[in-house]
Amino acid sequence: MKRKVLVVFTLLLVLGAAVFAQEAAHAEEAAGETAWGSGLKYIAAALAVGLSCLAGGIAVGRVGAAAMGAISENPDLSGKAMPYAGLAEGICLWGFLVALLILFL
Repeated sequence: MKRKVLVVFTLLLVLGAAVFAQEAAHAEEAAGETAWGSGLKYIAAALAVGLSCLAGGIAVGRVGAAAMGAISENPDLSGKAMPYAGLAEGICLWGFLVALLILFL
């Protein structure tokens, strides 16, 4: 019973701190002191897209090479191997979505 009360109290404390932090951020924004915040926001979005596209390119290169090698040995594997290249391309899309969330939220 004590553990549940402690967990609930800690959760309320953390959520309360988050609410006050958001209010402080809005107060800072109203004062016009967000030059660093907006600059870092754009850098973070660029890093999210850049690194995810770099990782996606590496993954597509390796998966595509392996898939083409497998297809050259057995043509029946084409339907089973190519979706993995599509999954590797999804890494870039996730990076783009994270960048949009950084910029607009």
